Amino acid sequence: MTFDQPELESWGNAIGAQIEVPVVIGLRGELGAGKSVLARAIARGAGVTGHLPSPTYNLLYRYPSTRAIDVYHLDLYRLDDPDDVWELGWRELGEGNQIVLIEWPERAEFLLPENRWDITLASDPNDPLRRTMNVQQTGNPPTLPAWQ
Repeated sequence: MTFDQPELESWGNAIGAQIEVPVVIGLRGELGAGKSVLARAIARGAGVTGHLPSPTYNLLYRYPSTRAIDVYHLDLYRLDDPDDVWELGWRELGEGNQIVLIEWPERAEFLLPENRWDITLASDPNDPLRRTMNVQQTGNPPTLPAWQ
């Protein structure tokens, strides 16, 4: 399926507003594919207000929401060693009232939880303003809202 940025943001808002927690979502794709756009939209839908910077340099941001959900946004692009995720509190992620969004999850592939969603985004080769998306379920994560 293909979509533009407003459609991606709309679906991300729906995910954040409707998904049952805890949930872990891996966001895959090349630089500029829309991973951070989707992560911010999910956080907004979950009730996060204020500035949402990319965690590229800090690797992890935690955002409390107005719905008593914590949104964790990780960007593992700069991760040198997959075992470094333990310093980020990896063991506790995906428990309780949490939405965990992981950009570049392949950097710690073997440590990812059994129950999760993986969303792969890519530029549409026919239209640079549109993206393609592949959504894959692993294990038994909470149901994602349908793509509108």
